[in-house]
Amino acid sequence: MEIYLISWSSQIFRCSLLFHDHRMQLMEKGDAENQTDVTEFILLGFGDLPELQILLFLVFLVIYIGTMAGNFLIIALVVTDQHLHTPMYFFLGNLSCLETCYTSAFLPRMLASLLTGDRTISVGGCMTQFFFFCFLATTECYLPAVMSYDRYLAICKPLHYGTCMNGKLCLQLAAGCWISGFLPCTIVMCFMSQLIFCGPNVMDHFFCDLTPMLKLSCSDTSQMMLVLYIFSFPDAVSPFLLTLTSYICIISTMLRIPSTTGRQKAFSTCFSHLIVVTLFYGTIMIVYTLPKSSNLRALNKVFSVCYTVLTPLANPLIYSLRNREVKEALRKAVRKCLALTQKSD
Repeated sequence: MEIYLISWSSQIFRCSLLFHDHRMQLMEKGDAENQTDVTEFILLGFGDLPELQILLFLVFLVIYIGTMAGNFLIIALVVTDQHLHTPMYFFLGNLSCLETCYTSAFLPRMLASLLTGDRTISVGGCMTQFFFFCFLATTECYLPAVMSYDRYLAICKPLHYGTCMNGKLCLQLAAGCWISGFLPCTIVMCFMSQLIFCGPNVMDHFFCDLTPMLKLSCSDTSQMMLVLYIFSFPDAVSPFLLTLTSYICIISTMLRIPSTTGRQKAFSTCFSHLIVVTLFYGTIMIVYTLPKSSNLRALNKVFSVCYTVLTPLANPLIYSLRNREVKEALRKAVRKCLALTQKSD
């Protein structure tokens, strides 16, 4: 009888252990399901300034219209005017095309949020927005470097410029910029898609940037950070160093030009590009090197607006206002439009 009781009690103990293990598995499964409950984020944007929402909407709407109109105008001039079919303006057309896509990646969503007050965005939509931001921002790191290399050849190696910077090389460099922006961001998104969001879903930013998204993740982000560090040098530091080296060579060459007129002409060809590069790299470095403290959060947003909103607007303004060839092409286009209008009347 005692043996039977001992055997029976051991069976009960085994059943209780199996039940406990099964219960723990169900709880873990339930926790995993709860971790996927976050289906949308709340982008605070400029929600701390409720009295300025309409004013901000109007300001950003004007900026968006000006950016799209200016960059489309440059693309149209580069395509239609034969005098602008040169490597410099070919890369400028690529830059304008990039800026239209770059601005459209998040500004329409921000305008809708300012107008309606709806600050929610789905996790999938946030991932998509970050992918296009990452892809286009990385490509924009490469394009100024290629443009600076073009100016280096034109000023420092003028006799070899025509043979070196031919049509085939221009296409290869432009394609290389777009591919170099696309591939690393695709790899980053493969790691991003594995992140789990189970906690708070409030993001104190006006678009889906990397750092705010990682802060909301419940997953281990160490692999993600390793991938980012691996890609940061070839995608950001290397283009910046190439641009810096090109301009050091350009400036040293310009200083050796004996005539003042020659120096001014050489300087005018690259001054507008230097302004754009300084504005883009300067603001983006400030944003990603500032300490991520709550006191500097507002300042971080301001600089983020500079390189995401103001730089795409500044590109067509700077290149059109300071470039004689672009202004001449614009005058020709206006005269043709006026002539066609008078004929139709």
